[in-house]
Amino acid sequence: MSAGIVIIGAGQAGGWAAKTLRADGYNGKLTVVSDEPYDFYERPPLSKSVLLDEQAPLSRLFSEEEVAALDIDWYRPLRAEAIDAHQQTVTLNNGRQLHFEQLLLATGGQPRLPDAHWASHPHVMTLRSWDDAIRLRHNLLHCKKLAIVGGGWIGLEIAASARKLGIEVTVFERQPALCMRSVGSEVSQALLELHQQQGVTVHCDCGELTLEDRQGTAWITSGKSVAHSFDRVVVGIGVELNLALAHSAGLRVEHGIVVDGQGRTSHPAIFAAGDVARHPKLGLCLQSWAYAQNQAISTAHAMLDATAAPYDEAAWLWSDQYDANIQILGIPNGGVHSVVRRTPQSSLFFTLNAEQQLVQMVAFNDARAIKLGKRWLASGRILDPQQLADVEFSLMALK
Repeated sequence: MSAGIVIIGAGQAGGWAAKTLRADGYNGKLTVVSDEPYDFYERPPLSKSVLLDEQAPLSRLFSEEEVAALDIDWYRPLRAEAIDAHQQTVTLNNGRQLHFEQLLLATGGQPRLPDAHWASHPHVMTLRSWDDAIRLRHNLLHCKKLAIVGGGWIGLEIAASARKLGIEVTVFERQPALCMRSVGSEVSQALLELHQQQGVTVHCDCGELTLEDRQGTAWITSGKSVAHSFDRVVVGIGVELNLALAHSAGLRVEHGIVVDGQGRTSHPAIFAAGDVARHPKLGLCLQSWAYAQNQAISTAHAMLDATAAPYDEAAWLWSDQYDANIQILGIPNGGVHSVVRRTPQSSLFFTLNAEQQLVQMVAFNDARAIKLGKRWLASGRILDPQQLADVEFSLMALK
């Protein structure tokens, strides 16, 4: 029997790769290794609806019937521990060896923690998986004061959900502003105001944090504040990419697995998709629902067809916080001009380069404008800052 295709990872990227392979006509052996017992599911609801609703179901990517039709050989819950690229084998933690003709790494990442002391504290939690979300939801039922360490997107989404539950929330962010690695200062300020209006206490530029346990209660001291007690603490300071397998296979790794536009690594039979795969043009890894899905689809096409079109999409992510739908298109690198456009219903933030071309656009409650932004990015259109800022001027005129 053919060794077939092996996918390591059953998240958004692994799921869409498997679906695409079958849709493209692959009828060989398809194996998926997952460290969770569940079918492919989406992660974005974990910080939102799953925390707010005890009845919220697992948000499956595909129905049970669709998953069954993929005819997958599942190995779960198991971990892949090593790859022999020369022999084209994967060794699992139960000792089993899987042979592959082609291999897709969609291993994602795991939440980063300050140190082992934080990891071992019973009231400190992270959010990455379905099991994490269920545990956090249960803990929030008994929580009056919540600390969130990290003012990035996941931390702010959890803050918004906790406030909806009536919990007192404090956010600690070591950087001078919220989400400042991914957006400009105007957007950071808008995020700050959004959360402060909802009663969240935010400490930016807070310095090093110290965690103490005092009779079963978590106490946090920052470099710029006295100790505060909290019932629960959620850490959202980013992820550690799961790159050990890539290293064991001898793949080229530079802050992520280096891939070409077709998702191919430095080994011709091994591909990578999702969080661990460096964006082929941006040269960085994106933790984005859209990237995990669309780059995996593109990669799956290329696994079966070497002439398939390379992945070529701008960075795009979204976040729901309170009544705000926030969409981020592009990255701020290379931006020198900032333009803000506000109406009673929405806010738009544009970052332009020296040639007045769009490099990033952030929309609060204006998804239609993001569609325009995608066209502007793709075409390199020259934009007039005065037109962008003028709310009387229709952006549709710039299609």
